[in-house]
Amino acid sequence: MSAVKFIKMHGLGNDFVVLDARATALAVSDAQARAIADRHTGVGCDQLIVLEKPRDRRAQLFMAIRNADGGLVEACGNAARCIADLVMRERNSDNATIETEAGLITACAAGSRRVSVDMGEPATSWREIPLAKECDTDHVPLALGPLRDPVATSMGNPHVTFFVPDVAAIDIATLGPTLEHDALFPERCNIGVAQILSRDKIRLRVWERGAGLTPACGTGACAALVASVRRGLTGRKAEIVADGGSLEIEWRADNHVIMTGPVAVSFTGTLDQSLLR
Repeated sequence: MSAVKFIKMHGLGNDFVVLDARATALAVSDAQARAIADRHTGVGCDQLIVLEKPRDRRAQLFMAIRNADGGLVEACGNAARCIADLVMRERNSDNATIETEAGLITACAAGSRRVSVDMGEPATSWREIPLAKECDTDHVPLALGPLRDPVATSMGNPHVTFFVPDVAAIDIATLGPTLEHDALFPERCNIGVAQILSRDKIRLRVWERGAGLTPACGTGACAALVASVRRGLTGRKAEIVADGGSLEIEWRADNHVIMTGPVAVSFTGTLDQSLLR
């Protein structure tokens, strides 16, 4: 394999290695993805993003997403903002359409290095999320330690959101791996722990399946807002405060969830051949 260039980007610290395979096809194995994502011996990232030619003519590109464990996933909100920013700068445009395994995502510029992304409609039925058995997704029968009674939502990928009095008191790094792999989740699950600060502000931490505890999770922020509205805890628009900073999330009357936040380029480089074996 010839030299492969990459861009390192992040949205509120949720970081990505971006490879461009639009001109020359690039097959990345699970093992190669893990090697690139390794923070000690690779470039280091939460997700590896491979840009490919779109399948859908309405999109500018297809975004393939791999978590740090090498597994393919359907959606990533912070990555969608970053890739939309790349596309808009390439096209000298203020809008972009990105294709993912979860469908088309439209985005627009929202100020200096800020992007708004339409994350689509949340799914709330147990089959769509998916869960392994039928249950009330407003009150999922799941508990571990101080965490219990979450709300389940899909934002193109599965999430449960637990509401707690104090996020700082929850050892999500210990509880997250067990909950992620609970038998209730046939595709594993992203685990959110949320604290309602006001009717328009939520503190959130997320254990991402296949990536672990990250500074921010875009789909997790969307799921948390949807869950809080379903519980009657907030209005339909709120600031979601993650470890890495804040996202603005709105669940519009048309059932679409809009996420707005910053994007950044950290550095560019070329992958060493040892990472591509």
